Amino acid sequence: MYWAINLQRFSLIRRRHHRRFVISHHVRDPADSELSARFPAGPGVVIPNSHGEKLVGILHETGSKQLVIVCHGFQSTKDRIPMVNLAAALEREGISAFRFDFSGNGESEGSFLYGNYRREAEDLRAIVQDFCAKGRVITAIIGHSKGGNAVLLYASKYNDISIVINISGRFNLKRGIEGRLGLGYLQRIKQNGFIDVRNKKGKLEYRVTQESLMDRLSTDIHAACHMICQDCRVLTIHGTKDKMVPAEDALEFDKFIPNHKLHIIEGADHEFTSHQDELASLVIQFIKANYQKDGPTSKRADGTIDSRM
Repeated sequence: MYWAINLQRFSLIRRRHHRRFVISHHVRDPADSELSARFPAGPGVVIPNSHGEKLVGILHETGSKQLVIVCHGFQSTKDRIPMVNLAAALEREGISAFRFDFSGNGESEGSFLYGNYRREAEDLRAIVQDFCAKGRVITAIIGHSKGGNAVLLYASKYNDISIVINISGRFNLKRGIEGRLGLGYLQRIKQNGFIDVRNKKGKLEYRVTQESLMDRLSTDIHAACHMICQDCRVLTIHGTKDKMVPAEDALEFDKFIPNHKLHIIEGADHEFTSHQDELASLVIQFIKANYQKDGPTSKRADGTIDSRM
């Protein structure tokens, strides 16, 4: 299945018809969306990953047994606006949500690593297993940007979550590197063993080792998409004004994920700065619609069957 997109004119051509595709032209003024600081945080939760590092998260508790897990992106945290707003929106709908920091980010323990894609999927696994052991049912996993890659990699390896939402995820991990590391990055990192990334003021932001770069380059998102089972329903949401990850990447996900819905928001940037309400609405609608299709039961992370919602 194939889609062609002209982002300048934003014309979309559907070549085959058994996919579902939605395009939205809704735009809101930034002042219309509440910022994350306006939402009160829930109780803090600490969960160890498989390496013994403490992962720190915030639980938006509604008293519901069902839980949605929200994952942040590259050099981000659980407290960035998309994660906070999504968790708060779910909470208002009576759905408990948990947003957390991957290891090496935010308040969690561990060292920040440039690649780390599969390891972040394993961090997510630790979160899922911990909550399932406490009697929770994971309704959906949501990832923004690099977190979108984490939830897709998780779904490709573990067949225990039936709803996956990928927001602004990158399909081609070989793209976007030169913009951060500069020209000739492969030769330089082979010579020196690392590249230091600095901000405009010259302050060190992070170090990219050759090992962490190779981790990114060897992570095959195309293969992972093929490995996601037919029963797993995946939603990809992307904005046409995303300058971090091009919207064409969203079309690639639509080609290769078996049970997939694609929604492009015209005018939205990478963090959906002026489209927070629409983003939350799309996520909640997808979760509710696909929960109803799932019926009364769902497989848990430990392989047992439990009731849902």
